[in-house]
Amino acid sequence: MRRRTRIPPAPLPARDGVDPVRVRLPAEGPWETVRAHLVARLSGAPPGLVDGMLAAGRIVGADGRAVTPDDPYVPGMYVWFHRELPTEVPVPFELGIVHQDAHLVVADKPHFLATTPRGGHVVQTALTRLRRDLGVPTLSPAHRLDRLTAGLVLFTVRPEERGAYQSLFRDRLVRKEYEAVAPYDPALTLPRTVRSRILKERGVPAARQVPGEPNAVTRVELAEVREREALARYRLTPHTGQTHQLRVHMNALGVPILGDPLYPVVTEPGPAGDFRRPLQLLARRLEFTDPITGSEHRFHSNRTLTAWTTN
Repeated sequence: MRRRTRIPPAPLPARDGVDPVRVRLPAEGPWETVRAHLVARLSGAPPGLVDGMLAAGRIVGADGRAVTPDDPYVPGMYVWFHRELPTEVPVPFELGIVHQDAHLVVADKPHFLATTPRGGHVVQTALTRLRRDLGVPTLSPAHRLDRLTAGLVLFTVRPEERGAYQSLFRDRLVRKEYEAVAPYDPALTLPRTVRSRILKERGVPAARQVPGEPNAVTRVELAEVREREALARYRLTPHTGQTHQLRVHMNALGVPILGDPLYPVVTEPGPAGDFRRPLQLLARRLEFTDPITGSEHRFHSNRTLTAWTTN
């Protein structure tokens, strides 16, 4: 059995709430220097970027020493540097906090705000905002919500405790409840538990249900009905955590969640800064026993779904 290589701690601190980029040099390659590999690896970057960063001492090894242009290529070596942050349209919604202590921060995330940096969303993420606003550079997510989903997200304060909180989600020891607004179908018998096998392929926006043993289980209940508007508010309790699980299951029942750009039909992304049609899905409750303190936690989002409250 191959032993996993231990990743050394980052020698650079977070900058403006954003962690440095970590690059591991491949086990094999034609490069004679670290510089040659980085130039090839970052071939899409502006010309001279790597050389400029090396000259400024902005690329460092595990010991914190600045990498020089002539440093030899070492297979498996790690280097770190801070990326140039992209220009992002600000997400103009408040990021609420429902709980904070020495171990945890529970945020109440708005729609359109990513949980963690990824792709073109780096500064405009819950993690970056919280690190900057709270002055806690060690903050890390214990789980994630889709960018389009609003509601409760749990972050850990101490790196050495993150694994204990992540294991709660991995081992399904967190009781989660979501709220959704979707069409009302009087012929749909509820409550019911939906079980299916969901496949999410890399590079394909939407997940799909496929034959096979179920890996996704959701309890769907009717919370409130507006028959005149043919709308309903649903209570969704996931027992598993597959990508887009709630959205896939609601669509499979014939009542896709309002504002969903993927289900039942994949639509083209709107222009940057278009916040007019949020997905009507909210992570309403989180309940669990704290693995560090033993306390019983019950957190509740203060947000509302606009499709329900403005009609």
